[in-house]
Amino acid sequence: MTRDYFHLHVLVLIWGFTAILGKLLEPLSPLALVCYRTCLAVLGLLAVLYIQTRRTGPLTPVAPRDRWRLLGVGALIAVHWMAFFAAARLANVSVCLAGMATSSLWASVLEPVLLGRRIRPLEVVLGVVVMAGLYLIFRFEFDKVVGLLVAVLSALLAALFTIINSRFTHRYDALVISTYEIGGAFLTSVPLVGLYWAFFAQPDEVFWPTSVGQWGWLLVLAWVCTVYAYTVGVRLLRKFSAYLAILTVNLEPVYGILLAVLVFGDTERMTTGFYLGTLVILVAVVGFPFLERRMSNSTE
Repeated sequence: MTRDYFHLHVLVLIWGFTAILGKLLEPLSPLALVCYRTCLAVLGLLAVLYIQTRRTGPLTPVAPRDRWRLLGVGALIAVHWMAFFAAARLANVSVCLAGMATSSLWASVLEPVLLGRRIRPLEVVLGVVVMAGLYLIFRFEFDKVVGLLVAVLSALLAALFTIINSRFTHRYDALVISTYEIGGAFLTSVPLVGLYWAFFAQPDEVFWPTSVGQWGWLLVLAWVCTVYAYTVGVRLLRKFSAYLAILTVNLEPVYGILLAVLVFGDTERMTTGFYLGTLVILVAVVGFPFLERRMSNSTE
């Protein structure tokens, strides 16, 4: 379990780097970025799936009804990624990652509804603490409010598809789940990019990579941050509850903000209020496992 938890933190570090990749890939449109990411990732997943089935034999086939559900989850993932990269462009990497830290709040609300378990008071209290942290960020970084709201929407979608995936991980191999879902994300992103390009795109927006370096960053985003990190993340949902996994992912701002300051320097330096609000959110994240353990021990 300790090794799996450490592995989860490695994935969180990788996911923290994705917002930085989104900035490095400017001026490529966030919608087009997701389209390229999912296309390259599907190709990588199919290659890995082919190699694995040649070594281990056929995997458990997906029921027809579940195929559509997995593709539907992929649609949620596509919109989540588009909102995620758009938030980093509308504000900056730090604000985007701070908004993503609200995913545990959404999980505390959505998991009881979707999985039919009782509401846990501790999760609700920590959700309120997260909201207090968000208030501090809103108060001191009001000029970046649109980017923060888009990041919060992205966090809601992330919590939703993580909870749904927690039900599929015990029935199908993580690689199969990832292939269907990333395939669904690609199929969703193509028409969305087309509609945006036809009716909403600005004259100066870019919809294709303009250099070899951008293709290189796209390959890192697709194969390291998606094929590897997403597949292993789905597999780890067998070991942890959806809420604990989401709560750990809320450490993404810590890793991501530190990396962003190192990469982008002064453009990522924020007000004291921002860091205070982010600290409040992270205290809730880090404190949850200890509080939960203490409460469970007191009831035994």
